[in-house]
Amino acid sequence: MTPLAEQFDLRRAEPMARHTSFHIGGPAEFYLRVDTIAILEQAVSAAWAEGLPCTIFSGGSNMLVADAGIKGLVIENRCKAYRIETPKGDAVNGDTSSAVLVVESGASLAALAGELARAGWSGLEWATGIPGSVGGAVIQNAGAWGQTIADVLLEIELLEKDAGSNKSRTRRWEARQLRQGYRTSALREMPASTRPIVLRAWLQLQRGNPAELKRRLAAYVQKRTLNQPRQPSAGSVFRNPPGDHAGRLIEAVGLKGHRIGDAQISVQHANFIVNLGEASAQDVWSLVKLAQKAVQDRFDVLLVPEIERIGAWDTRARTRSSTSQRS
Repeated sequence: MTPLAEQFDLRRAEPMARHTSFHIGGPAEFYLRVDTIAILEQAVSAAWAEGLPCTIFSGGSNMLVADAGIKGLVIENRCKAYRIETPKGDAVNGDTSSAVLVVESGASLAALAGELARAGWSGLEWATGIPGSVGGAVIQNAGAWGQTIADVLLEIELLEKDAGSNKSRTRRWEARQLRQGYRTSALREMPASTRPIVLRAWLQLQRGNPAELKRRLAAYVQKRTLNQPRQPSAGSVFRNPPGDHAGRLIEAVGLKGHRIGDAQISVQHANFIVNLGEASAQDVWSLVKLAQKAVQDRFDVLLVPEIERIGAWDTRARTRSSTSQRS
C-alpha cells in the first residue's frame, strides 16, 4: 500500500462513465472525492510526492475520458464554499454597489449564477445552465450570450509543482497572466495531467435588481432548452470559427444526425455529439475527426475542439464503421 492510499480513502478502478456528462470513460487508477481545499491540496501534494500524475475534474462536462481510463490519481473536486466581500469603506458608507466574490474552484457555475442572482448580484447570470465548475470555466474561459468569465475574473489561486521537484506550492495569478481568449487560456494549453490546479477565483460583482436578474436567468434557460439536446453530451464540441458557427458548417456538409456506434452528431444542434446509450470514447472522437475533415475539405476551415481528451488514448485505435441518420 502506498502512503497516498494510507492517507486517503481511495477507490480503485473507478469507472469514469459514472462521473462524466457524456456517461463515457474507462476506469480511474485511483479515485478520490474531496470537499475542502485543504484536503485537495494534501491529496495532490501526496500524489505528486509519489510521482503520480493527478487529474482534477468537477462536473465532468467538457471532457472525453479515454476508454482505457486514466492513470494516476483522479480527484473529483467538490470544494464549493464562497463568500462575498464588499469594500470596507463602501460598507461603512452604505454603498455596496460592487463586491468581490471569492469562490472555490469546485463550485457549480450554474448553481452559483442562480444563487447570486437571487441575492441581487450581477456578473454571472449568463452562466446559468452551463454544466461545469468555476475552475473549469477559468481554464476554458467559459462563456455564453457574448460574455465570458474573463469579463469578471480578477485573480486566481493555483497549486503547482515546483520546477525540478515533486513538491507543491500555492501562488496567485492575476487575470492577465491567464491570457484568456475564446474558449482557451494559458492553463488550457497545458496537458491536463501536468497543469497547475485552480483552487480559488476572485470575481467582480455588481449590484442588480433581483427580479430583473431572475427574468434574465429564465430567458437564458429557455433558449438553452430550445436549442440544445437533452441526451448525454459534453456540451459544444467545437469552438465557433471567426464569423461563423461550427454547427452550421457541420450541418452544411451533411453530417447532422450522423452516427458512429452509439455516438451521434445531434439532430437538434450539429455542434453537439450525444451518447445514445453505449457510445465509446473512440466513437465520439471518430465523429470529431470526421466532422473536422469534412468541414476542412469543403470550407477550408479547421474546427478546433472545445472538449478535452483525458486519459490513456491509443492513437492506433481503429474507427468503428459509421451509419448515417440525418434529420
